[in-house]
Amino acid sequence: MSDNNTIKEMYHEDRPYEKCERFGAENLTDAELLAVLLRTGTRGENSLELAHRLIQSDFSGRGILNIHRWTFERLTRIRGIGRVKAIQILCLSELAKRMARSSAVEGLDFSQPHTIAKYYMEDMRHREKEILKLLLLNTRARLIGELNVSTGTVDTALVSPRELFMEALQRNAVSIILLHNHPSGDPTPSLADVQITRRIYEAGALIGIELLDHIIIGDNCFVSMKEKGIFQ
Repeated sequence: MSDNNTIKEMYHEDRPYEKCERFGAENLTDAELLAVLLRTGTRGENSLELAHRLIQSDFSGRGILNIHRWTFERLTRIRGIGRVKAIQILCLSELAKRMARSSAVEGLDFSQPHTIAKYYMEDMRHREKEILKLLLLNTRARLIGELNVSTGTVDTALVSPRELFMEALQRNAVSIILLHNHPSGDPTPSLADVQITRRIYEAGALIGIELLDHIIIGDNCFVSMKEKGIFQ
């Protein structure tokens, strides 16, 4: 084979294209699926070998599961991944997120914590930093806006109830939901989570904007602080 090996140059039984055609895409490994996307390898390795190396790279951690954590800068530091391949992988990641959200939106009900968690799960569970989202709802409990209000540790130094409710008042929201992720994968509320949630709930009660829930996203799991009885 040539120095810059392609899928076409692989032995027939090793080609992901032929395997997909004969047995279906569901029978391809993670590396084979990624190799189809990459199409070409680099000097001394074909696209399948490059895909294996990418999935097993140090920063990817748990392989293909962490594709959402890959950034353009990290990808292009890997030998064989240039600008075009990096963009292809990033677009694949974004497409996967949008497909997950499109599936979840059908059952989205802002009175049901599990449907909210499902809708935001793929977008938030792979984040390397905590992000706190503010969801703004109208009188029919329909979403009228959402925004990220902090990045980093969710604590009283970074989250101001005053700023949250200014946003809610400006957009005529009658209730709000807080949503943030735990990069550790464990959605158990911290002491800071409990303290800020109670402060926001009490402040909202005074001005007539109800905090309906504060949901913490973990690794394919979540905690509803309302269901846990942390505030009433």
